[in-house]
Amino acid sequence: MPPTQDLLSARETCRLLGISPATLYAYVSRGLLESRPGPDHRSRLYLRQDVERLAQRQRAGRGEARGAAQSLDRGLPVLETRISLIHPDEGPYYRGRSAIALVRGGATLEDTARLLWDCGDDDPFDAPLPAAWPATVAAIASDASLPPLERTMAAFPLLALEERHSLNAATRTRHRVAATLLRQNAALLVAGAPASAPVHALLAHAWMPRDAAFEDLVRAALVLCADHELNVSAFAARVVASTGAHLHATVCSGLAALSGPRHGGATARAYALIGEALQSESPREAIAARWQRGDDLPGFRHALYPHGDPRAAELLSRLRRCAPDAAKMDALNALVTATEEISGQRPNIDFMLAAICHAHALPATPALVMFAAGRLAGWLAHALEQQAQGGLIRPRARYAGVTPAQE
Repeated sequence: MPPTQDLLSARETCRLLGISPATLYAYVSRGLLESRPGPDHRSRLYLRQDVERLAQRQRAGRGEARGAAQSLDRGLPVLETRISLIHPDEGPYYRGRSAIALVRGGATLEDTARLLWDCGDDDPFDAPLPAAWPATVAAIASDASLPPLERTMAAFPLLALEERHSLNAATRTRHRVAATLLRQNAALLVAGAPASAPVHALLAHAWMPRDAAFEDLVRAALVLCADHELNVSAFAARVVASTGAHLHATVCSGLAALSGPRHGGATARAYALIGEALQSESPREAIAARWQRGDDLPGFRHALYPHGDPRAAELLSRLRRCAPDAAKMDALNALVTATEEISGQRPNIDFMLAAICHAHALPATPALVMFAAGRLAGWLAHALEQQAQGGLIRPRARYAGVTPAQE
């Protein structure tokens, strides 16, 4: 068990929040707080950090101040977009079309990008890429010893120097630059050569060549990762785009945000959780012990999907049909079932990207690469929309520090 100060009883939680037990139970049912079993398995305990975070939101006050504070953590909307809508039970919609329906209809990442970028009848992917990297980036681009995100972030500023249309405002030109970036990004992430092949085919060939079922699974994962409204990396890209920066810079900002352990790095944490659980004598007991200690369960639960992440459910269904190792798939299924029974939490997209790698005996890195390769389409969509709308994103802060001395 963690130190007692890290877990609070229901009475202590109610006191800190100034609420009744009935309201506390309502907070739990709405996903505002999570409860853990107490030592006697009848009482419930609550993580102090979650309770204090909720109390801080309450102290933000009412009206504009409270709304502004909540907007920074999945609260009130801060801007309008025509790109994507998150439905809590059906998953994301891309310009009014279900992402899951797109996957089932055979859409590729390129098809999805054309939709997200609102290309109409124009196809920015019809131009072939050069067969080799420019001399300025060749050494970096082919260095497989570098981590994928770092290799890509190092190369993009240099590729911008090679793109004479990087600041061109014409819509068709910007779409062409975006299409080039999407394919260059995929190649950089796997230290490959630039190619005009579909992104899912390029990635799948790098990890498991000549496996059609795996290639189609990667296609589905990329489409489902393509955009998710104003997630952290999309917002970072949008802020940079609002300055008038070229698309290469917005992509770098998205990659930088994705590199954090609480965003794209969640795939590695989910991969580690799967590995630790499946290597233990009893995966169910391993998950139960984590939950009892108050540890989180990386790869499970999503704040925007209280009944489970529909993207993960779609990928899980597809993985069950094509997993190459039945025993591994049985173990993953058992892990998902045990976790839901113990914690009430269902897998999210991070878990499924990691599970795809476990099921195919791949390391954790491809999970993050699939996330980055797919999500870049959304970053570019937000950058294009922001620059078309115009305006600088420059919020204000509410100062809470030491009051300046009066002269």
